[in-house]
Amino acid sequence: MTRERVVVGMSGGVDSSVAAWLLKQQGYDVVGVFMKNWEDDDTDEYCTSREDLVDAAAAADVIGIDLTAVNFAAEYRARVFAHFLREYEAGRTPNPDVLCNNEIKFRAFVEHARELGAERIATGHYARARRSAGECVELLKGRDPGKDQSYFLHRLTQAQLAPALFPVGNLVKREVRAIARRERIPTWDKKDSTGICFIGERPFREFLARYLPRVPGPIITPEGRTVGRHDGLAYYTLGQRHGLGIGGTRNGDATPWFVAGKDRAQNALVAVQGHDHPLLHRGDVAAIDMHWIAGVAPALPARFVAKTRYRMADASCTAVGAEDGVRACFDTPQWAPTPGQYLVLYDGDVCLGGGVIAAPPPSSVRADAALAISA
Repeated sequence: MTRERVVVGMSGGVDSSVAAWLLKQQGYDVVGVFMKNWEDDDTDEYCTSREDLVDAAAAADVIGIDLTAVNFAAEYRARVFAHFLREYEAGRTPNPDVLCNNEIKFRAFVEHARELGAERIATGHYARARRSAGECVELLKGRDPGKDQSYFLHRLTQAQLAPALFPVGNLVKREVRAIARRERIPTWDKKDSTGICFIGERPFREFLARYLPRVPGPIITPEGRTVGRHDGLAYYTLGQRHGLGIGGTRNGDATPWFVAGKDRAQNALVAVQGHDHPLLHRGDVAAIDMHWIAGVAPALPARFVAKTRYRMADASCTAVGAEDGVRACFDTPQWAPTPGQYLVLYDGDVCLGGGVIAAPPPSSVRADAALAISA
């Protein structure tokens, strides 16, 4: 009897290593593939791809499966990194991990897997896939609420989800590490990777300055008072606290400063003091370029929960249709929804899809600023 072949994306981390082990235990013909997606400055100082490949090979050896490497750097630069630069240049803050999943891990990788004779792929994402009665594939949150990665997968299509397996989606992180340790998989205690894959641990502003010009300008308060200088609007994001170079005010108020907006017409960065400043909170968040995993939009208006960024807790909202997308009216104002990031909607554990957070209209910004000034 021929076993069904599954190609597993092995990153060199514990999650994908255990995913491969679980699939082999379930009787699949498992082949590991290490994806190299960045090579512009592949040095050991910041990029860990060499170390990760060694770790993936060591894990594959213990599991007893073959591992090959494939280079998707050209596809990544064209489909993900170019978009990343365009968004930052436009003053928005993109999330390249979302686009990487859509364009590389569940598109280019799927095509490569089929060349290897596999109809299924698997990854170490903390998410679940379920076929509904109508044969629609639903994307569900991972069982570990602290590791759920459905947010990053919300732009997948039915065709991309259909062949996908998420072996660790029903496990919590401590169970994954326990399995790896028990089976002597060498990545069992490897630290989780963080941040954007091609930037690594290097200073973000230093990296971005290699690709986008520095255009310094003033840092101003909502009232228009200059309190500092910025290196370029592209290097800052809404809600950012560190790296502003503002150490308080003339009256000695040491309350921390946060980025609250960008005035591109004046090349000015708007900053406010205090995490709870009104300009940092929005009750309504508009999203454009909506993608629905089921292929069709749900009936709106409707009550859902939503995330405006990965690490934020689910927030109850009413989603209403808009001319170019969706508007989420939150029960509780959300902190620093950032243009270019994603608004992702959920019905319980089911991820419905999401869209790109749009900048608030200028009239809304002026109204919020007036409120902040009068407060």
